[in-house]
Amino acid sequence: MRILVVGGAGYVGSTSVETLIAAGHEVTVFDDLSTGHAASVIPPAGLVRGSIQDHARLESVLRERRVEAVLHCAAKSLVGESMAEPGLYYRHNVSGGVTMLEAMRRAGVSRLVYSSSAAVYGEPRRVPIAEADRTDPINPYGATKLAFEGAMRWFAAAHDFRAISLRYFNVAGATQLNGEDHEPETHLIPLVLRVALGEATHVQIFGQDYPTPDGTCIRDFIHVRDLGAAHLLALEATGDAEPSLEVYNLGSAAGFSVREVVEAARKVTSRAIPARVVKRRKGDPPVLVASSRRARRELGWQPQHSKLEEMLSDAWAWRLDHLRGYAESARPPETATDQNGSGVAAAEAMSRS
Repeated sequence: MRILVVGGAGYVGSTSVETLIAAGHEVTVFDDLSTGHAASVIPPAGLVRGSIQDHARLESVLRERRVEAVLHCAAKSLVGESMAEPGLYYRHNVSGGVTMLEAMRRAGVSRLVYSSSAAVYGEPRRVPIAEADRTDPINPYGATKLAFEGAMRWFAAAHDFRAISLRYFNVAGATQLNGEDHEPETHLIPLVLRVALGEATHVQIFGQDYPTPDGTCIRDFIHVRDLGAAHLLALEATGDAEPSLEVYNLGSAAGFSVREVVEAARKVTSRAIPARVVKRRKGDPPVLVASSRRARRELGWQPQHSKLEEMLSDAWAWRLDHLRGYAESARPPETATDQNGSGVAAAEAMSRS
């Protein structure tokens, strides 16, 4: 299958590209490199630099590369930033997403998998969260994710799109080639590992009086390799599907507490990781975990790597090999790059894509 991965130079996108290539698919990455890294795009994938809001550019790439399916991983994803700049998030995540849908329609591409977020649920009434549960986002990030899902649903009805949206909370871990390199960094595990590396003096734990076994928030994590496997299964499932939008949660149904993550990181790294408890942050639910029963049953998804120690070990190994992140990597994609187109942080940890 010829697949365009929009946002394929980011953390989730680049690791999913690895999975797609290993499965024998022909992959092109479309990314504006505003937060992604050209060095994360592995051969034989080609990198086309361009903006999701550039309709003509997207349509041209879809036609020229004879794309059969799209994996969309290009959303803005910082909760705090979305609160400060909601317009940016609506322009990119909703308007940009609709621009992509229109380009797909005009190019005759009707298969789409969306890397969504369980932030669409807001503060859940029950856990683990199921797909049929109420969606009530509490920030613009989650709201824009949900709004784009709505656009996908109507495009499926009007234009025979076969679309799947995958909702999850936190992604962790790394492959040998690609890992997390964000600035600013807001995710729990990279922040903890920064302390282990001596890049920060301590990690903050926001509250220890929640109604959980150790008093700290519990959050859901899946390994980035397991997410890549889910993306592959979802793309394949769009081949035989009826025109529709299907939604699947990806999660552990159990989760890990902030304190558990910090303690496990101490064991994995064999380094002291000082932690400082500070007051709760407004809007942090005690537990956020999602059920993946439907994805397991219908897509055949079976996470293989999402044990806490393995996620931490893989993330730690990648950081040790990339102490300056991608800044020290000189690995370019072998195909030509077209330059002409365009808990700890518990609230932030609700976002993931």
